Amino acid sequence: MCNHPLLTPLNIGDQTIANRIIVAPMAGVTDKPFRMLAKSFGAGHAVSEMMTSDATLFAHHKTLYRANFDGEIAPISAQIAGSDPEKIAEAARYQVANGAQIVDINMGCPAKKVCKKLAGSALLKDEDLVKRLLDATVNAVDVPVTLKTRLGYANGEENILRVAQMAEAAGIAMIVIHGRTREDKYLGSARYELIKEVKNLLTIPVIVNGDIDSPQKAKQVYEQTGADGIMIGRAGQGQPWIFRDIAHYLETGEILPSPTMDELKEIVLSHLQEIYAFYGEYSGCRIARKHIAWYTSGIANSNAFRQAMYEEDTTAGQFNVVAQFLKTAEFD
Repeated sequence: MCNHPLLTPLNIGDQTIANRIIVAPMAGVTDKPFRMLAKSFGAGHAVSEMMTSDATLFAHHKTLYRANFDGEIAPISAQIAGSDPEKIAEAARYQVANGAQIVDINMGCPAKKVCKKLAGSALLKDEDLVKRLLDATVNAVDVPVTLKTRLGYANGEENILRVAQMAEAAGIAMIVIHGRTREDKYLGSARYELIKEVKNLLTIPVIVNGDIDSPQKAKQVYEQTGADGIMIGRAGQGQPWIFRDIAHYLETGEILPSPTMDELKEIVLSHLQEIYAFYGEYSGCRIARKHIAWYTSGIANSNAFRQAMYEEDTTAGQFNVVAQFLKTAEFD
């Protein structure tokens, strides 16, 4: 048994997280039910879904759900996105008033609808604007501000070393780097060499993100980069126990067996109940569909099941269909 560095607490400004295995902010995924589920499986920290800095949308029903932190394990981290320094400062103040203890700036999202507004990873094209956004956010609030970003906008023009130094100079408390450019989107493989260079350059915590999809990969990427922590995104979709599996492997060197069908059924049905309670009948039924699809992707006859499940338009009907399927299902 050993106390692996990734299993020790990490200070983010004046806040402390339980360990250095972090849930990535993912739009439409990392809502409160998912964040709490991931934390129950041992994730040390989870960042909210991205929220706009457009004040006209602060009270929009989607934003209200995304900004619901009631009963969540502290510290609460709210991610904001935008391209106007005044608006992003206002959004930061709004989220702190709403209970956020950490504010995270999104400069990593590669989605076209985000980038066409010169937000997310599109910001990396304009380093002067990056600096103004960082300064405005840090100066707007008294809580730690973190940054999630990529290696750069385009391949061959990676500017993460300059952006990272700019972030530290602005007072950013932690930087998370996805090992791709905006041009890469999620294609190819994440690259970690520049993240190691950033780690050697900065004194603030540096977190590595991208393609960490197994306990072995978590250990390898940590050792390759020397990062202060790892962030898991897509690999947690449909398998929130990956955080427990990584921690167990780092602690013991052993790979935990996958959940049994009975265990999976308990996890899925419990998650569904949390989704329904959080979103209500109409939205709960629809938001649950993608999670059910992820959970059941490796199960025999799951394609036919999913088509039937998509036809259900009530939470009770959906829940019963899932429960019945998992009662007799077998893994492929």
